[in-house]
Amino acid sequence: MTGAPGRGAPAARTTSLTLILLALFGTLAVGVVMKAPCISGNWSDGRQYRLLCYTDLVPLFGTEHLEGERLPFLDPCPAGEAQCDEYPVLTMWVMRAAAWPADDATSFFALNTFLLTAAAVVTAVALYMAVGRRALYFALAPTLAIYAFTNWDMIAVAFGAVGTLLYLRRRDAWSGVMLGLGGAAKLYPLLLVVPFVAGRFRRKDPDGGIHLAWGAAGAWLLINVPFAVLATSGWFRFFSFNSARQPDWDSLWFIGCHRITGELSCPEGMTPLVNLASALLFVGLAALVWRLRARRFPRFPRWTLGFPLIVLFLLTNKVYSPQYGLWLLPWFALALPSWRLFALFEAADIAVFATRFWWFGNFTDTGGFAEHVGFGAFEIAVLARAAILVACVVVWIRQAEPLPDEDDDAETEPAAPDEVAA
Repeated sequence: MTGAPGRGAPAARTTSLTLILLALFGTLAVGVVMKAPCISGNWSDGRQYRLLCYTDLVPLFGTEHLEGERLPFLDPCPAGEAQCDEYPVLTMWVMRAAAWPADDATSFFALNTFLLTAAAVVTAVALYMAVGRRALYFALAPTLAIYAFTNWDMIAVAFGAVGTLLYLRRRDAWSGVMLGLGGAAKLYPLLLVVPFVAGRFRRKDPDGGIHLAWGAAGAWLLINVPFAVLATSGWFRFFSFNSARQPDWDSLWFIGCHRITGELSCPEGMTPLVNLASALLFVGLAALVWRLRARRFPRFPRWTLGFPLIVLFLLTNKVYSPQYGLWLLPWFALALPSWRLFALFEAADIAVFATRFWWFGNFTDTGGFAEHVGFGAFEIAVLARAAILVACVVVWIRQAEPLPDEDDDAETEPAAPDEVAA
């Protein structure tokens, strides 16, 4: 590894942005083709499971009650309807904006496809500006094709990527704003505030850390406070819904419950205990990983803690929805540029996706491939993915510095792509 680029020096880019975007559009085109059998909304034959084309962009047009003029949070859910306004404010209003010109679920899917494609482009460009050709980790990811149009997570991923780029460019307040907006779409970008602020304090730049923290808090509050004040019960539904929901299928908590009880659900009344235990585990493991890395490399760039924090959040949380894998894709490019580990994670995540939905088909008696896939295969895939993610964290702790030290002037940019072994 050669010397890191100096302050303000761009990372070497042997791959053009045009090639990155062509790769991205090819991946997203595959994603659209994969979802095509499901966009009509006619799922009575179980095609969403048999053909692995499931997407929330179709059914949520109806279940979130977006067909008419109802305003999320401000207008109540229809009487007797429990599923409504269950996403954070920014995501719900992106859905609302896409629903206004939509005539049906099919056009709703098409409009959201354009919005999510734009978010993917923003992510790819931000990664390219930060790490050059390593943006291909994101642009060519098979799971990007699977999950880009499954839900609205790409919006938060884009804000997180831009926020990280701005941090590396020393635009701390604006970095915080991007992370705060991302947190208003999905909460996970707010996790990045901790290592980013720590990085500024480590560099003896407390003002930068404070500006970043205030930027994140201000942006999140700007989006949320109006709804919290004007529609408190509706706004709070996201928090109450997620607090009360049981461990999801893809979580380690669900597998643990199944192994202990033999049932396909956790015992009634166990949810508060799982909530507390997952929070304590996350905080404890995050502190342990931080300590282990700092002991091995005292001056490591604190901002790279974003990678293990997201991994630990996914492993300890009671919900690991399929599309959450998108959160990690930029961080393989940013903090763990290993094609071997990336390929293993992609293979495991695809296995989880396939076994999950084929087993769902079997569980709901739709037949097809699902007849040959039981819960055991799904469990193995989930555990394999968890083991690979743990291995990724271990490698991140032990890897020699692929990025400039905190005390170097060069921390504004990660090392040039050519300087890091794949």
